[in-house]
This record gives sequence, structure tokens and C-alpha cells, in this order.
Amino acid sequence: MSTKAERRAARGVVAAYHEAQLGVLVEHVGRAVDRFRAGEQDSFEVDAVIHQFHRAARQLWSFCARSGTQVESTAHLIQRMADDGDAIDWWQRGASARFGNAEDRDA
Repeated sequence: MSTKAERRAARGVVAAYHEAQLGVLVEHVGRAVDRFRAGEQDSFEVDAVIHQFHRAARQLWSFCARSGTQVESTAHLIQRMADDGDAIDWWQRGASARFGNAEDRDA
């Protein structure tokens, strides 16, 4: 069984990962809005990017929002991915086959 300090440290790892990955997702939206303001993209295309952001952010939150011993497992997984050079592409996970992939519009 883990100590409170170990759980607190694991929560810190997961929180830092969540914030960093959420920042990556927000950048996609920012670029889409910038292109809209420059007249390079219409509002429907920006809307698709925003919807993809929402889906991706929801999946990221589900991954990170674990409590108890699960937070330690998540923290270990995050560390193992970092050590191995692996990453979860949350943006791609937010892509919807139904509406098309906004990634092509936000490359």
C-alpha cells in the first residue's frame, strides 16, 4: 500500500501531464481561430476544430481523473511513456469519423 506522500506525488505527476497535454490541445484551437481571423478558414471549420478539442479534452480528462491507487498507476504509465519516448496523441483521439478529421484542417 502506498503512502499519502506517494499518492500526492502521483497526483502531481498526473496534474502536470494533464496541464501540458491540455495546452497542446488548446494550441490547435488557437491556430484555427487565428486562421479564421486571417480569413483562411470559415466558422464551420473552426467549429469542427472546437468539437475535436472538446472530444480530445474529455478523453484526456478521463485518463487523468483517477483517484486512489489508480492515480499511481496512471502516474507510472505517464513516466513509462516518457522513458520509452511514447506518447498518446490526444488530438487524434478526439477525431470523429462522423464529422471528418479536423486535424487535416489544423495541421
